[in-house]
Amino acid sequence: MKRTVEIFTAGCPFCEPVVELVQTVACNSCEVSTHNLADAVAGSEALRKAREYGVQALPAVAVNGVLLACCQSEGITRETLKQAGIGQAA
Repeated sequence: MKRTVEIFTAGCPFCEPVVELVQTVACNSCEVSTHNLADAVAGSEALRKAREYGVQALPAVAVNGVLLACCQSEGITRETLKQAGIGQAA
């Protein structure tokens, strides 16, 4: 079963390095999708998921529907992505 990796961005230059990092770390067992909340319309699935996961700041990453701890406070790191299983066979 593939790991669902969702990246929430504002479509800005500050978010792009995180998108690139996740894509670099991800492997064949990861299904990566990006949600640009700057382009999202009211009632969209992207906004619904961001609220459901508790996204408070961008960029943010959720794995299998759970917002990573680094996105709740300290920021996204390679170590946190690896700990979430990104880049490892399922």
